[in-house]
Amino acid sequence: MTTDLNIPGSQSTPTILGDWQSGHLAMQGDSYPENSYELFDQVIGWVERFLDRESRPLQLELALVYLNTSSVKAMMDIFDHLEEAHLAGREIGVTWRYDPRNERIAELAEEFREDCTFPFAITPARSEA
Repeated sequence: MTTDLNIPGSQSTPTILGDWQSGHLAMQGDSYPENSYELFDQVIGWVERFLDRESRPLQLELALVYLNTSSVKAMMDIFDHLEEAHLAGREIGVTWRYDPRNERIAELAEEFREDCTFPFAITPARSEA
């Protein structure tokens, strides 16, 4: 069965929304959960199922502010799946929006992008006035 993914965010976990019909996965907020494997296993499983069962494009929209080491590892796993699918001919895209005052997260996004051959945009988010 194909389902959407809806994981509410908390102080230490990002809001994660996967829309199966539109092929869109969004993550927003901080990510330093006590058990990142528990959190990200659901996300990785959703990505794997989408890539296995659908031929449509998958778009990842990120607005992550902070990631602890285990969250970075989980994101690497997700990007590995996306890269594998892209190399097999799937249309994959990532957009990572960041606060221009947070250079560290922009640098992290840049490090992720270096290992990817699919379209990967890193764009400053408009700051709220």
